[in-house]
Amino acid sequence: MTVLDISDTLRPHGLFIMGQDRARILIGTDAGWWNVFTSSPEFSDQIKDPVDRWSKRILGDLATRLGAQAVFPSDGPPYAPFIAWALATGRFWQSPTGMMVHDTAGLMISIRGVLELPTPHASTGIPTAKNPCDSCATRPCVSACPVDALSADMAYDVPACKAYLGASGGADCMTQGCGVRRACPISQSFARSDAQSAFHMKAFRG
Repeated sequence: MTVLDISDTLRPHGLFIMGQDRARILIGTDAGWWNVFTSSPEFSDQIKDPVDRWSKRILGDLATRLGAQAVFPSDGPPYAPFIAWALATGRFWQSPTGMMVHDTAGLMISIRGVLELPTPHASTGIPTAKNPCDSCATRPCVSACPVDALSADMAYDVPACKAYLGASGGADCMTQGCGVRRACPISQSFARSDAQSAFHMKAFRG
């Protein structure tokens, strides 16, 4: 199965290849994923961790067909170095907020898994891809967080973020998604529905 075949296989599941190197293919959700996921048994069975279970079913099946090894962000501890793998593809960078940014998804990154290939593939990354932050004159993401929970040194203040989400002022982020992610101009062309954003934020807040 070629990389193009893999891409075609992923598309009906609302997934796409976000980046790859010779050994791994990073797979994430696209704009159509929410409709696919909400029609799945995992979404409605009221069992814990529906997105992780859906990802393992779909990508686990593909990995079996390829003779590959599927690795997931929820596997661990120890956890696989997903950030390092992403940065190595040349399609992800660290944004001014410390979050990773992607050349087409902006800050709306959701890597559902990685396929570790049995034999090296020719890379199909985008060698000419450029960090979108370099040409972003206004950088609205930097000032979008109302509690300054993010910083370029990767010091993410999770307790402050969750406290804000639980307060009355956090309703906007809870129902529409993280304001920092939404502020990114690239993210806006990769927008999620309010229902999907609310689902993820509820899971994050716990």
